[in-house]
Amino acid sequence: MSGQVMPCAPDEISSLFLFEKLTPEQLGRLCAEGRVERFEAGPVYTEGAPATCFYVMIEGTVVLSRRVGADDVEVGRTSQRGVYSGAMQAYLGDRVPQTYNNSMRVTERTRFFVLPAQSFADVMREWFPMAAHLLEGLFFGSRSTQQAIGQRERLLALGSLSAGLTHELNNPAAAAVRATESLRERVGKMRHKLAVIAKGPYSREALAELIEIQERTAERVAKAPVLSPLEASDQEDRLTDWLDDHGIQEGWRVAPTFVQAGLDTDWLDHVAATVAEDILPGAIGWLNYTVETELLMDEINDSTTRISHLVDAAKQYSQLDRAPYRVVDVHELLDSTLVMLSGKFGPRVRVVKEYDRSVPDVPAYPAELNQVWTNLIDNAVFAIGSTGRDGTLTVRTAREGDRLLVEFRDTGPGIPADIRSRIFDPFFTTKPVGEGTGLGLDISWRIVVSKHHGSLQVESVPGDTRFQVLLPLTAAPESDEDDEEPA
Repeated sequence: MSGQVMPCAPDEISSLFLFEKLTPEQLGRLCAEGRVERFEAGPVYTEGAPATCFYVMIEGTVVLSRRVGADDVEVGRTSQRGVYSGAMQAYLGDRVPQTYNNSMRVTERTRFFVLPAQSFADVMREWFPMAAHLLEGLFFGSRSTQQAIGQRERLLALGSLSAGLTHELNNPAAAAVRATESLRERVGKMRHKLAVIAKGPYSREALAELIEIQERTAERVAKAPVLSPLEASDQEDRLTDWLDDHGIQEGWRVAPTFVQAGLDTDWLDHVAATVAEDILPGAIGWLNYTVETELLMDEINDSTTRISHLVDAAKQYSQLDRAPYRVVDVHELLDSTLVMLSGKFGPRVRVVKEYDRSVPDVPAYPAELNQVWTNLIDNAVFAIGSTGRDGTLTVRTAREGDRLLVEFRDTGPGIPADIRSRIFDPFFTTKPVGEGTGLGLDISWRIVVSKHHGSLQVESVPGDTRFQVLLPLTAAPESDEDDEEPA
């Protein structure tokens, strides 16, 4: 944008606090290389455009804004004489992208002293060489520190997730090992029982009946209903009475296994009617081993399926075998993150999914979105835990116009109004020392806003805090360079 060029008076620009210590020769050079420019109300420059000029306001009112998703958010408004903006990093040269990091407009007729970016860079290096070096060190040192701590934040999260995943994998793995050992024992007893039956006075027909009953019993195990504790207890009492009435010793040991397998007194009546009375005790023992074997194989199957599910979730979470930028189903990312963090929930956190499965897939960096979900879920779980009471984490998706909403809602104590504006600041944390770096929300904001051109906002009252991520349904990938704030 350009305004009306006006004469540059050294006396006038010397009254601006940036230039009040300059010599007449220096002021003359500024006026020779720069200019005074008057703008009517409207835009002066736009965020992301090549940074060609350094602006110092002589009189008027300026408004600075930053782009957040599809919106321009005002970050500053002032009429203070001498304020400056524009190509403030020109002295760094091509070591950083030379673009405007905000937008500037004026609300009334406003005059600026305007210095071309190259002239600003030249005078910084010539007139303030030590200051330029200090600023360079501050800029690059701050960026390196932030990158290092950001990497540390990611490693801490990965370590926490790995510990949780190890714990989650250990449970089904240990269950599978125990079930396998028990299965080996039961199969050994079945072989022994089979040998006893084979040597007994059983006819070919009786053996065939036993085998047929065994097959049908195995089928019932696969279809066993899930009973409440009270229903199971009542059923055990009925089966124990039946076994005692039919001369089966220690029937109370067998009854719980039969109940778990879905067997009832009607089924036992059928068994008793099928086999001869003298072989009924042996048949019941044989069926007990059959049931135990089937139940143990189900347990092994459940455990190994759980392990496979956890491994798939870890693979989905890490995105190691996927393209860094692609179109994704956000629900797959959310589910994998919830599985990875499930070890942190404990009995006091109830997770509710309110997914709108009709929303379309979105173009994204899935591994980085998983990091956002991790940070927001972890904060929600911490908030719920701080109350000392049971709470609910609700993960909701919905379509809002041309954007996808992903909302994380917790029933924690809420975020106090006096710190709400600071929660996205780097290194700001409410967690105890050693439990948080204060970069989780800052990193999340950068990933959502800078990398995906989305928005990240929070609404909070006691008992209802909502972090809302809005992602464009169509977007172009950003470069991998970190978007840094000006030093």
